[in-house]
Amino acid sequence: MTSNKKSELKIEAIENGTVIDHITANKSLHILKILGLPNSEVINVTIAMNVSSKEIGRKDILKIENRELDYNELNQIALIAPKATINIIRDFKPIKKDKIDLPKKITSILKCTNPKCITNYENEPITTIFNVIKKQPPIVRCHYCEKLIGLKDIEKQFE
Repeated sequence: MTSNKKSELKIEAIENGTVIDHITANKSLHILKILGLPNSEVINVTIAMNVSSKEIGRKDILKIENRELDYNELNQIALIAPKATINIIRDFKPIKKDKIDLPKKITSILKCTNPKCITNYENEPITTIFNVIKKQPPIVRCHYCEKLIGLKDIEKQFE
């Protein structure tokens, strides 16, 4: 017996939280690392990976229950997923939808790839600062040693 019914993947709606859509395919785990998820405070995180998208071909989707991401977190996600959209959900309804944008400066989440950079010395507790030179694909420059870091080196830090 053959069935003509289409099979569908149903992902439960979240009551409150954040939905990140249009993530570059297979990059959602990198985003979870940036956000420090999963953790004991966030109960449900739903991941859909490498799903069909009319806009970008293939994409990932993240649903994070009971957590609204802040401006800094959203913009850091742009390093990995420059075409992502963010939906803030309250009472099962999207109340805000934004595209993310790479900020001019990125602090704390990247390490300088120059082993002689002052930020890599254990006895020098200095927060890393990178200036964004190019947004797409991202290229950043270390504030301290001026080392340029491109997309491949950025992605390696989130593997």
